[in-house]
Amino acid sequence: MLSPSPGRRRPPCILADHCGGCSLQAFADEHQQQWKQASVAATLRRLGGLTPPLRPLLAAPAGLGYRNRAVIPLERTAAGQLRAGYYRRGSHRIVNLNHCPVLDPRLDRLIAPLKRDLEASDWPIDRHGAGGLRHLALRLGVNTGEVLLTLISADADLPGLAAYAEDWMGRWPELVGVSLNLQPQPTNLLLGPETRNIAGRGWLEERFGGLSYQIGADTFFQVHTQQAERVLPMLQEALGPATGRLVDAYCGIGTFSLPLAQAGWCVHGIEQHTAAVALARRNAVANCLAARATFEEGLVGERLPERLMGAQALLLDPPRKGLDRRDIGAILADPPALLAYLSCDAATLARDLASLAGADGPYHLDWLQPIDFFPNTSHVEVLAALRRR
Repeated sequence: MLSPSPGRRRPPCILADHCGGCSLQAFADEHQQQWKQASVAATLRRLGGLTPPLRPLLAAPAGLGYRNRAVIPLERTAAGQLRAGYYRRGSHRIVNLNHCPVLDPRLDRLIAPLKRDLEASDWPIDRHGAGGLRHLALRLGVNTGEVLLTLISADADLPGLAAYAEDWMGRWPELVGVSLNLQPQPTNLLLGPETRNIAGRGWLEERFGGLSYQIGADTFFQVHTQQAERVLPMLQEALGPATGRLVDAYCGIGTFSLPLAQAGWCVHGIEQHTAAVALARRNAVANCLAARATFEEGLVGERLPERLMGAQALLLDPPRKGLDRRDIGAILADPPALLAYLSCDAATLARDLASLAGADGPYHLDWLQPIDFFPNTSHVEVLAALRRR
């Protein structure tokens, strides 16, 4: 580098040159925001043939200390030292860390002492599918302070785990539960199908949008709580006044279903994750919304054809891969009057909008709102508001 650009800064993390977790740390905040805005516009134009009304990026109030969850890979050196950290950019080699500045400080302070305990435990660390620990996962209720700790392991052979769990809960009163997730398969899926509660609870309580939620150790919740709360009025704008029945596809634990039910919609959520559906139902009961918010377990593409019959609105919040062909087919066959699509990948959003709001699609694209859920990274969420032509 001959000279730094005006938008360049010293990264706030000392591992920024090596760790692959936060690729934009060398950009000043305003330059990150400009880059993300331009990136979303270019992606929609290139992959979807769209030049939509794109609103200015909703920037996060702070670029550090925002993440409410961490899933940290583990390895042990030949000398027995435990390494915990994210992967070096473009590799599967771990960059050892004791602190991560994008984590909420209430989680960040737990990393170093937990590393020491895991090293002292002498538990095996999985290498090449041989068995043992794989990841340390931490989750925080930002508005309650409650913390969950989950160890992700290829097997349950962790002698003394219950004693460690009790010690951790005694040491940190904010820790309300310790769990063990079993992922025996050599796969990129971090979590396996079975989660065992070792001590305390298998869920934490969080306050979100004025409502109370139980969030499990193995269920999805937006990692930036404050930005997720700022989405709520945008959803109400996109969907308009409550006029009847709304289907929430990929509803998770009811994160957005319940505020929309509270606003007057009769919401039916669809989710394939068994534990998330159970929590969504419990959350509806806890907030006295069970009469207005119902949930079922199943694949969205299989359930949508029946559930869209008579629905006035549809909320989509799919995983990064976006909608599959069955999802799109069901929507095209019976398009509700209003549709809100919250995407975590502008590329798959562009692909899906080309089908839903292209020249032959049933929808008009009213507006798109980029939202920065992940400061210092290249990721951008986008909310699309569509109405039937």
